Amino acid sequence: MHQIPLFLNDVAGSEIVLIIFVVLLLFGSKSIPGIAKTLGKALYQVRNATNDLQQEIRKSSQQMKEDLNLKEIIKETEESINASMEEVKTEINHTVDYGSLPKQVKQQVTAGNPTEEIKSNPIEENNSNSNT
Repeated sequence: MHQIPLFLNDVAGSEIVLIIFVVLLLFGSKSIPGIAKTLGKALYQVRNATNDLQQEIRKSSQQMKEDLNLKEIIKETEESINASMEEVKTEINHTVDYGSLPKQVKQQVTAGNPTEEIKSNPIEENNSNSNT
């Protein structure tokens, strides 16, 4: 759909005729085609410059996305966090004295599920075993 320029929204037909009449009086009938041609060339150049600018902005934004490479950064960060968590888990496993822990706790630590609930208190079990 063709859009009417904003300044022509409030201009009626009789006002357009008056504007054309004033232009004819000021410039003459022979110079109007030259003026229209110059105006057309200027509009064409403005449109081309606008398109070139839009393409340049798109290219630079695409280049910035490639330079940032967010997916790779997120992947590397996730891998480093996972590696450090594995190191902590390994250190915890090595520092635990397996001989003093009940069998159920040993299984949970070695299985990597320390968050599971333990049905009985391991400290109480150790105390009750040593008292008997």
